[in-house]
Amino acid sequence: MGGRARLLWEDAGVISAGLGRAAERERKDAAVSQVTPRSFYVPGRSWYARSVLEVAPDLLGAHLSVTSPEGTVTVRLTEVEAYGGSDDPGSHAYRGRTARNASMFGPPGRLYVYFTYGMHWCVNLVTGPEGTASAVLLRAGEVVGGDELARHRRVTSKQDRDLASGPARLAAALGLTGLHDGTSVDAEDGHVMPGHVSASLRVPEVRPGPWQHGPRTGVSGAGGSGAEYPWRYWLSGETTVSRYRAV
Repeated sequence: MGGRARLLWEDAGVISAGLGRAAERERKDAAVSQVTPRSFYVPGRSWYARSVLEVAPDLLGAHLSVTSPEGTVTVRLTEVEAYGGSDDPGSHAYRGRTARNASMFGPPGRLYVYFTYGMHWCVNLVTGPEGTASAVLLRAGEVVGGDELARHRRVTSKQDRDLASGPARLAAALGLTGLHDGTSVDAEDGHVMPGHVSASLRVPEVRPGPWQHGPRTGVSGAGGSGAEYPWRYWLSGETTVSRYRAV
């Protein structure tokens, strides 16, 4: 092949690859737009003060953004799990208030961040009237902003869909730890997070769908009963959602 012909052939290959990437991006954006509404709002404290079983499904499709000196990461929530207080045997608050679960008792709209298995942080949003100790575990989501920073924090993730798939991964991608336990997701609340960190939640005007609910995953004992506690909610067809795991 002559030099000029080779250059033309290589240029065509570059253009073709570029068009392929653009087409893939357009396809992904179109798929996301089908499940992600364009209109969002920032809820006030009264929104979180409702029953945990009302708040949990309303969080599907919400965007949680955390900003630190490193940058901002935004996760679109695809799976959550509701936990009550003294009437829920699967809840950390079932046996009353402790130093670990104190943030679950309110006020609503704050983060309850706990350490599990001696290695992972998990993030919850506190709900209900102050003192009722209910919260929604943020189980999984899709990183829709700050991809590079999320990848830096989640170097073991082989695919982008794994960056925030699972409660520990979600917390790590957002950069949230026990330092942020008890802090507010509303930057206007006046509650300053350690390390010059702020968080905000934007909720879709119309909940994306379809969505489903079923047994909580990985919960042992009475609190894991599918018949009594089908309190896990997820967006159908999302690759970031957990596989059900009974205990």
